[in-house]
Amino acid sequence: MPAVTLGGVWPPLGIETLDPLGLPLLNTLILLASGVCTVYAHRAIIAGLKVDAMNGILGAIVYGLLFSYCQFVEYSLCNFAINDSAYGSVFFVATGFHGLHVIIGSILL
Repeated sequence: MPAVTLGGVWPPLGIETLDPLGLPLLNTLILLASGVCTVYAHRAIIAGLKVDAMNGILGAIVYGLLFSYCQFVEYSLCNFAINDSAYGSVFFVATGFHGLHVIIGSILL
């Protein structure tokens, strides 16, 4: 009698994931650049350099908006939805909350 397995495969069969060295890597680099701009702005504020601080904040905002756009493109490239499987649910909830975090951070900046 063959053994019956439930699940045990991640991602589930039929789910075609995005290449992690493509758009997800680009988004990671964009977020790192945004963090560099934020640290630069913070150090400029401490040093009393208002123009440099504003440039750093503006750079962080631009990178945040660019990240949000790239995440929208990433969502449009997915061949699965939030209700397709546990993978879709985890992917969209985790990346969605992270995207919301970036949008709120850009607004606050």
